[in-house]
Amino acid sequence: MKKILMLSLLAVIVLGCENARINNNNPNIPNYPVNLQINMDLPQFQHLKYPSNSYVDPSWGARGIVVFNAGNSYVAYDLACPNQSFSSCTSPMTVSGINATCSCDNTVYSLFSGQSSGQQYPMKQYRVDVSGNNLYVTNF
Repeated sequence: MKKILMLSLLAVIVLGCENARINNNNPNIPNYPVNLQINMDLPQFQHLKYPSNSYVDPSWGARGIVVFNAGNSYVAYDLACPNQSFSSCTSPMTVSGINATCSCDNTVYSLFSGQSSGQQYPMKQYRVDVSGNNLYVTNF
């Protein structure tokens, strides 16, 4: 009985572990280094403490990065249009409220999921780690 209980517990632990790696196999967006730190105690970032608020940093990623408070977590996405050729679509997506819009084809993506209905690729997502009031956005 103890062996069955231990095996069950081990199975729950192994199967319940979340994979921290994010699948970003999108041939349209090149990989650029991302290592952004945001201190939400600073006035320009305090709005990120509240759900449905975002911050755009144009200096990271392929076309800039949006960091979004999704309520229970933070997400970060590249602002390159995920379903357009990187060389032909040179403008970053525009962020308005809870959506990002590709300026080349007017496709609207949800910042909660990075998805757009009927599109092959979602927005390119980056890893966000939270430590106190600091956010660390990376692609490693």
